[in-house]
Amino acid sequence: MNPLVVASRDSALSLVQVEEVFALFPDIPYQLIAIPAYGDKNKHISLTEGTAFDFFTREQDELVLGAEADIAVHSAKDLPYPLPAGLELYALLPAADKTDALVSAGNLTLAQLPAGSRVGTSSASRRSEILRLRTDLQTVGVRGTIAERIALVDNGIVDALIVASCALKRLGWERRIAETLPFATHPLQGNIAVTGRKDREELRELFYRHDIRRRYGRVTLAGFGPGNPDLLTFAADKALWNADIIFHDDLLDSGFLERYPAGKVYAGKRRGKHSHAQDDINEKMYRAAEAGKQVVRLKGGDPMIFAHGREEMDYLQSRCVTVDVIPGVSSGIALAAYTHIPLTHRGVASSVAFVSGHAGANAQTPNTDTLVYYMGGAHLSAISRKLIESGRRGDTPAVLAINTSLPDGQTVFSTLDELSRSVIACAAPVLLVAGDVASFERATPWETLYTGTVMPVGQYTGAIHAPLIRMEKINGNIALYGVVKKHVDYIIFTSRYGVRFFFETLAEQGIHVDADVRFASVGKVTSAEMEQYGVYPAIEPQEASAEGLIDSFAQAGITRQCILLPRSDKATPYLPEALRQAGNEVTDIPVYRNIINEATPKIDATRFRKIVFASPSCADAFVHIYGSLPQDVLLTARGKTTLKRLMELEVES
Repeated sequence: MNPLVVASRDSALSLVQVEEVFALFPDIPYQLIAIPAYGDKNKHISLTEGTAFDFFTREQDELVLGAEADIAVHSAKDLPYPLPAGLELYALLPAADKTDALVSAGNLTLAQLPAGSRVGTSSASRRSEILRLRTDLQTVGVRGTIAERIALVDNGIVDALIVASCALKRLGWERRIAETLPFATHPLQGNIAVTGRKDREELRELFYRHDIRRRYGRVTLAGFGPGNPDLLTFAADKALWNADIIFHDDLLDSGFLERYPAGKVYAGKRRGKHSHAQDDINEKMYRAAEAGKQVVRLKGGDPMIFAHGREEMDYLQSRCVTVDVIPGVSSGIALAAYTHIPLTHRGVASSVAFVSGHAGANAQTPNTDTLVYYMGGAHLSAISRKLIESGRRGDTPAVLAINTSLPDGQTVFSTLDELSRSVIACAAPVLLVAGDVASFERATPWETLYTGTVMPVGQYTGAIHAPLIRMEKINGNIALYGVVKKHVDYIIFTSRYGVRFFFETLAEQGIHVDADVRFASVGKVTSAEMEQYGVYPAIEPQEASAEGLIDSFAQAGITRQCILLPRSDKATPYLPEALRQAGNEVTDIPVYRNIINEATPKIDATRFRKIVFASPSCADAFVHIYGSLPQDVLLTARGKTTLKRLMELEVES
C-alpha cells in the first residue's frame, strides 16, 4: 500500500494527534505534510471576537481538495460547519478527556487565586464560566500553541490559564494541571477528526472502523401534520415504529403515540407555555443520539415551516449526528382543504405567502395575493391594522382557521377592518388567511351574536341579537339645564341615545339650544338621529370613534372652545381628557344611564364563532352575565375604545 499523504497543522499537539490516529492503524504507512493554518499565521486575531469558520483548517483542507493530500487530521472542535464542498468526515475518534483544566502559577486552584488575578483564555464561553464563578477575576485573551500559552503563566504575563485537559495529557504535561474545572465544554472537545474527499470511498471505509459515530443513533425530524392522525405520512409512521425515543409537540391526542413502543418526551410549545427551552430540546436529542438511540423529533405540521427544523439540524449535524427529515402536511396547506378556501385561484390569486404572526405590529406584509399568518392569534388586531396601513383594503376578506383538520376545528369569517378591532383567546394555534380567495366561503349568519342595543342597518344580517345593556333617561337633570343656559360653542354627541335623551330633556323644560351652537357627531348613525331633531353635524369623522372625533377636532385646529358632552354615565374619560389637553373647556354631563339588561336570555356563548360588542359597557355586561369572555370565539369591537376594554378583560380572564 502506498503511504497516505496526511495534512496537519505543524503544532506539537497536532503532530501528536496524527500519531494517535495512526496508532489505531499501525499497518498503514503515511507521509506527513505539516503546515501552519490561517489561524496559526494570524495570532493577532482574537478568538473571542469571532473568526472565519475554517480558521484552523483552511490550508489542510485545501491540500486534500487539491489532491495533494489524501486526508487531513484536525481537532474535531475546529471543524468548520458545514464542511467545504467536496469534503466529508471519514471518522470521529474518541476523546479520552473532555474537561477543561486550570494551569496556574504555583498550581493554585481557581478558589485560591487572589482577587484581580489575570486568567488567560481564547474562548468566550470559558470567559463567561470564569466570571460566573469568580467575578473578582480578570480575563485576558491569549493565543498561541499550548507551550506558548503556558509560557505566559511561567513568565508572569498571566496568573492562570484555561486549557483543554486532553491537550495537556497528550503532550505529557498532566503535572501542570492545578485542577479540573467544572465547566460545560465544547461537545467535540478532545475528539480527533479525519476528513477526506467524498469521492474516496475506499478511504472512508478504511477509517470507518474506528469511527465512534458507528454507535451513534440518528435523529429524524418528522412532520405530524396539522393534527389529524390520518394525515401522518407512511414514512413518519415507519420512523415512529423504529424509534427508541420520541420528542413530540402538541398533537390531537397524545394517546395516539401510545401505539409506538418508544419512550416519549413532551417538548411542546404554546403561547407563554414552553415545556423546554429550544437549546434544552436540542441538547437532549444530541445526548440521546450520542448514546445510540434512534430519535424522532415529531413536530406539528412540517418540520421545516415555522418549526425550528433547520436550527435543530444545525445543532445536531455540527456535532456529527446524522439527521433525516420527513415532511409533513403544514397547517397552512391543510386549511385550504378543510375550509374549502383555495390559496390560489385562476383570475383571483396567483401568489401566496406564509408569514409568522409572532411579531404582531412588526409582522411582514408581503405583496402577494394571499397571505397566511401562522401563530397570529395573539396579534390579530395589530396584524390587520398593519395590512391596512400597507395598502390592503379594509374590506379584504379574512378567515381564521382554528384546529384545522380536527373534529373541533372552526372557521371564522371576517374582514381586515373587523379583525383590526378584534381579539380571540385561543389555546390552539390560529391561522389567519387574508385575501380575496377568502370570499369563496361565507359565514353562517346565526353563528354571530350581536350584543348592542340596536343592530346596525345592513350589517350582521341574520345574526342573533341579544342586547346586554339598555338605556334609561336621567330625569330631573338639573346640571344639564344649567349648562345649556350658559355659553356653549360645541355640543358633541357620541351616540344616538345621547342625542335622543338630550333633546327630550330640554323639550320637557322648554329649553332651546342657541342658534350659533355647532354640533359634532361620532358617526353616521348618530348623525341620522340628530336629523330627527333638525340639527346637523359640523364635524363627523370618517372613523366612527372617539379617536376619530379627536383627530377631526385637531385637524380643524379647534381649541379654547366651550364644549358640552351629553352622554352615558358609563362613558370613559378618554374623549373629554383629550379635548381638554387640546386647550378646550369641557363639560361632561350624563343624560342617560347605561344599565345591564338582566332581562336578556342567557345564550350558550360557545355556539357562536363571533360576538360583536358595540361599547365597553357591552363587554362589561357580558362578563357580568356570563362570568368571563369565551375561549375560541372571535370578539369584535365596534370601536377602538371597546377593543381596548376587550383586551383588558381578556387579560383579567
